[in-house]
Amino acid sequence: MAFLSIHYIYFSCLISGAALCDMSRSFNGVKARGDIIIGGLFPVHEKVIYTTGQEKPEPLALLSMIYAIEMINNSSLLGDIRLGYEIYDTCAEVTTAVRATMNFIVKSNSSKDCLEPECTNSEYIPKVKAVVGASYSENSMAVARVLNLLLMTQVSYSSSAEILSDKVRFPAFLRTVPKDSYQTRAIAKLVKRSGWNWVGTIATDDDYGQAAIDSFISQATELNICIAFKQIIPAYLSDKTIDKRINETIKTLYKETKVKVIVVFAKPKHMIKLFSFLDKAAMSKIWIASDSWSTSSEVAKFPGIKDVKNIIGFMFKGGNLTSFSNFLKNLPTNEEYLNENVFLKEFMDLLPSCLANSTNSSNCLLNFKVGASEDERDILMKNFRPGIAYRTLLAVVAIANGIRDFYTREEYQNSTDFPPWKLLESIKNVTFTYEGQNISFDSSGDTNLGYQIVMWKTGNETLNLQNVVAEYDIENDALIFKSNETEKQIDSLKNIVSNCSDTCNKGQFKKTAEGQHTCCYECINCTENQYSNNTDMDQCLSCDTNKEWSSPGSARCSLKSLEYFTWDNGFAIVLLVLASLGAMFVIVTTIIFVRCRDTPIVKASGGTICYVILFCLLCSFFNSGLFVGKPCDILCKIRQMAFGLSFTCCVSCILVKSLKIILAFNFNPSLQNILRKAYKPVLIIVCCTGIQIIICITWLIIYSPHEERVPMPNTILLQCNEGSNVVFGLMLGYIALLAMICFICAFKGRKLPENYNEAKFITFGMLIYFIAWVIFVPIYVTTKGKYLQAVEMVVILISNYGILCCHFFPKCYVILFKKDHNTKDAFLQKIFEYSSRSASRISACSILSTDSLSSPKTLMFYKHIIPKQILFHLYADRKQKCANGTFSEMRTYS
Repeated sequence: MAFLSIHYIYFSCLISGAALCDMSRSFNGVKARGDIIIGGLFPVHEKVIYTTGQEKPEPLALLSMIYAIEMINNSSLLGDIRLGYEIYDTCAEVTTAVRATMNFIVKSNSSKDCLEPECTNSEYIPKVKAVVGASYSENSMAVARVLNLLLMTQVSYSSSAEILSDKVRFPAFLRTVPKDSYQTRAIAKLVKRSGWNWVGTIATDDDYGQAAIDSFISQATELNICIAFKQIIPAYLSDKTIDKRINETIKTLYKETKVKVIVVFAKPKHMIKLFSFLDKAAMSKIWIASDSWSTSSEVAKFPGIKDVKNIIGFMFKGGNLTSFSNFLKNLPTNEEYLNENVFLKEFMDLLPSCLANSTNSSNCLLNFKVGASEDERDILMKNFRPGIAYRTLLAVVAIANGIRDFYTREEYQNSTDFPPWKLLESIKNVTFTYEGQNISFDSSGDTNLGYQIVMWKTGNETLNLQNVVAEYDIENDALIFKSNETEKQIDSLKNIVSNCSDTCNKGQFKKTAEGQHTCCYECINCTENQYSNNTDMDQCLSCDTNKEWSSPGSARCSLKSLEYFTWDNGFAIVLLVLASLGAMFVIVTTIIFVRCRDTPIVKASGGTICYVILFCLLCSFFNSGLFVGKPCDILCKIRQMAFGLSFTCCVSCILVKSLKIILAFNFNPSLQNILRKAYKPVLIIVCCTGIQIIICITWLIIYSPHEERVPMPNTILLQCNEGSNVVFGLMLGYIALLAMICFICAFKGRKLPENYNEAKFITFGMLIYFIAWVIFVPIYVTTKGKYLQAVEMVVILISNYGILCCHFFPKCYVILFKKDHNTKDAFLQKIFEYSSRSASRISACSILSTDSLSSPKTLMFYKHIIPKQILFHLYADRKQKCANGTFSEMRTYS
């Protein structure tokens, strides 16, 4: 078999300032001859100084490289070209890794295994053309600086430090793993998904640990995750301060009681050291492992690992390794083969069955497959780390494909002697398919296949390090779960709370004190008209106060209900009842007046004018109902215009009556002549009402009343905006002016006969109107809300009832209950009593002349304002008194 080719222990040379070669030191390696040699660097041991037969080596990654090279040699990929290898143990230490690297740059076909310096390196041809490794980032950085001298391709299977993507500093470095920023991004997303915002971090004091922890802190901060502490422990276990630093870390763990999740970027040996210092309480936290120890069998074998409650690990995404597993199962264990691979021999020597027969180790190994237990026969598989093995295979296959592409160039078709820098571009630009996956390097020399997330499971006191529950897709920045069951495993971790502060409920926001972490806060209720519809919100959102509202501590905004003076409002019902009663009284009064239209009291009330007044009052009562209910633009316009016109017409009619009274009972001839000419009832009513019509039309044109929605704290007030307040005031002021004229005229004629004392009732009616509207103005100005309409409605009803009660109720009372007062004789008696009282103070001849009363125009004028019979009796009485100069005894006229 190909893998039985000669292996031997290889001695390297060490360059020093005194001599080019120093053969005083040696270190273990495995070598196979070939046309092109590929170097390999693996941490077979984790300590520079071996413990006496106690530290079991880890040869699996090394074996995967050997397997990959033998697989390629057995294929047709490179034709007749065979690959060889030189593989060394770095002991996970920088100095050892650099010493091993010096062997790779020894000149090809040199008589000595030593470096032969030249003035130029462009044509320097070393025996190794490319290197696979190293494992840890700090080792790879040191190795890369040496290989950069020759631009020798270096492909790492595990080094993930961000800095290695810098092609200016590391131009020949490639890797089959993603850079750490993707891993830290994946960890941060998992922490965020689990609802944790208060986590601790631990890292080793080296390039890998420092860069990884800084990257994680940056990624976590973007997702509003706070770092409770950042602990750095020495990179080497031999450091004298390591115990002190670990104790400080543990004290911090105990101090931060709210931290239940710890993210660790460290090597397996550091984790064993750390766990050995912890008690069960601290180990019961959730530990998130970086790729450096997420699948470490060493940590899994630590006796106290069973006390660790949860370990979630991130490892590089693997692939199908069935053929490699078969290779391990069929690996020879005879003494000859094991002597050629010192690492595998050392591994087998430390098996329990061989340790028990240490005096006869050769027989133990020879009979291993026969005498060993089933567990021991599968010992290599139990220590199998598929992620590392798969990435190592990819590294070797990438180099092999690069060599194939390189040999397509004619100048090197038949030669293996070429400088390594000429191979670099071919490997960097390689694209190939392995086990169904397309593999290539990006511009930074990385392959971004993603990560797998594992949860260590305890079962029968053993751990399953390959329990893959999810993957992280780098391209889509997403966690992808293998199944619903594995997703539930991750979701079950949400029950563990690792937060600095309790979750703020909906309706609250986080208030952080100055200088505190943003994750440490107190929960404050949102104020009125603000809300938070999610937990742990940084600030409350504002409601649209034009449409919405919210009470303090609300999780959502509620739509404001429309508020207006509704029909079912108690106050509205009372006012509507009063308006209905008023309308009914008007109708009843009209009926009474129509039926008794020929009686003296109805005639004395103004005849036709009183019907106009009643009609206007009826319209006003009906119009008052428009102030109740949902406002709209049309109603807002109609109700004010209807009130203004109806009440103006009503007051205009009352004004005509006031003028009629002055004309009827004022006996100053000169004043009578003036008033008689001006007294045109229809014209007065039309003109007065017409002016109000003009005002209303102007109102509609300039700025008419309209519907208005006024945002209130919890509601939207639907009301009528009166538009132009100036024109609105002008309309009311005009009515008040007419009422004032009525009041003055009526006040002058207040001492009329008792049965004909219209002036007194007009005075009272106008006085009620003035009182109501004087009170209305300040109330209307200061009142806000839906009852503003009720205020105006109340004033309208008071005004209507004032006119109705003062003008018509007394007359209805006389008509219905004092019929003896509703006769010609009763009226004449009251008039002559009034005349007798007035005659003692006023010269009769100056009051009323015979000529004036006998004038046809005068008689025509007065017959419209005073009943004819009363006018004739008044004329006869005044004539006699003017002739005699004395008053005769009042006579009764039939």
